Amino acid sequence: MKLTGAQILMKALKEEGVETIFGYPGGAVIEIYDALSQTDIEHVLVRHEQGAVHAADGYARAKGQVGVCLVTSGPGATNTVTGIASAYMDSIPIVIITGQVPTSLIGNDAFQEVDIVGITRPCTKHNYLVKNIDDLAKTVKEAFYIASSGRPGPVLIDIPKDITTSKTIYKAPEKINLKSYNPTYNPNLKQLAKVVSLIKEAKKPVIFAGGGIILSKASEELRELAYYANIPVTTSLMGLGAFPGTHPLWLGMLGMHGTFRANMSIAECDLLLAIGVRFDDRVTGRTDAFASKAKIVHVDIDPTSIHKNINVHVPVVGDCKATLCQLNKMIKQQIPDKNFPDSKTWIDTIQEWKKTTPLAYDQKDIIKPQYVIEKLYEVTKGQAIITTEVGQNQMWAAQYYHYDSPNHFITSGGLGCMGFGLPAAIGAQKARPDKLVVDIAGDGSIQMNIQELATAVQHCLPVKIVILNNGYLGMVRQWQQLFYERRYSCTRMEFAPDFVKLAEAFGAVGFRTSKPEEVVSILQQGIAINKPVIMDFIVEKEENVYPMVPAGKALTEMLLV
Repeated sequence: MKLTGAQILMKALKEEGVETIFGYPGGAVIEIYDALSQTDIEHVLVRHEQGAVHAADGYARAKGQVGVCLVTSGPGATNTVTGIASAYMDSIPIVIITGQVPTSLIGNDAFQEVDIVGITRPCTKHNYLVKNIDDLAKTVKEAFYIASSGRPGPVLIDIPKDITTSKTIYKAPEKINLKSYNPTYNPNLKQLAKVVSLIKEAKKPVIFAGGGIILSKASEELRELAYYANIPVTTSLMGLGAFPGTHPLWLGMLGMHGTFRANMSIAECDLLLAIGVRFDDRVTGRTDAFASKAKIVHVDIDPTSIHKNINVHVPVVGDCKATLCQLNKMIKQQIPDKNFPDSKTWIDTIQEWKKTTPLAYDQKDIIKPQYVIEKLYEVTKGQAIITTEVGQNQMWAAQYYHYDSPNHFITSGGLGCMGFGLPAAIGAQKARPDKLVVDIAGDGSIQMNIQELATAVQHCLPVKIVILNNGYLGMVRQWQQLFYERRYSCTRMEFAPDFVKLAEAFGAVGFRTSKPEEVVSILQQGIAINKPVIMDFIVEKEENVYPMVPAGKALTEMLLV
């Protein structure tokens, strides 16, 4: 039986286990939307295509599966680019389906025509323009395979309108075999033997874990290594939740706004086990001073990331889970329990750093943003999925909420995309209806994609939005204060909407307070309501995020409170 291209697409998506699509219809995808309406795949109608990609991103992270979004040609496609770039930087597996003008009109500057394949080539793991309907089913299968295998990432499929209406027999390969694409999952055992030897000798070891641990579902194996060898653990922003944030071996996040003890540990360690990280500049600070006293081991599935930013002594190409499984096995065979070098002095030193220079703020008459996050952690008992916008709110959410499980902290790490948090929360809530999902936002960033509150209301997704409202674009203001002699150029938000009335206008619920003594009760009330809720906290206007490593400085050159 012959099927239309639109029907073939739906059948292929069903075979990939797709249950939810985030999207926005248009003329070039009207056949696809008609076919979609005849399936049980649920469609979440967003209010802007950027929101669709961020929602698919949040869905993918919370669910641990490929997220999918569907948009039309031209502006519909170009509106996805920021979201695609964010997913690419953070290695998130999503498939973006875009409509295209009929093949006969490609290159004619037709209505709503744009070369989205060319535009997204630098920010997708791979992309396709489907010119033959017989290639469509195979292309979909390849796209999901590429998006979710090796180092994950976004894959775009551009489908001309005539392909969606043409007919052919559905035929998809059972298994994908791409000659030019064969990720290395299993590590070289000789390299792992070198790692075991280094661990045997190390007196001041540290594990630095990244988002690769979460993407490969290797948190249990990471914990097994740290507990057995008694090695302190820090993570990048993307790695939060890979190791319990309440465990005694936890150092806190590393980098520009990392904890004092995490940054000092990197400076003083003699062995750094870097697993599933890419040594982002926000993590390393001045690279020549980064872990300068240590032997560095780097485990990553992407060989191009090794030696890219930091030269390492032992490179290991492999999947984090497969590598840690094998490494744990070899360590237990070769280093009996309690035969590790005495690390008491090292652990005591770290504890002293924690005791003398903790994260700190002083809560007085005006609400401090850190206080709101701490109380949110207490009220939710650390069980919420937290999404963030980007800026000070993102850093305080990373510092003051403690993540014991993976996939509970969802943020735009690499691209640093304001406007990410709310649509990502919608995607996460769709993926995990059993969980409380909270977007921690600033009053500037929430306005980037506030229209998606209508999406949450329409689809009965009870996400909570905590706004740390300081009347500024806070992180830029902080830099202007510290490095530009307090010349606040264009960072004062002189007008903002009434967020309580705005919530009500969207059919959600709004609360506001400027009193510290009301923070807990507002959080409790907002969380108890089974609807989308905005909680607007009027906070200290010129509060800064500390510690802070100024750009170009070493990790030890921190500005402290």
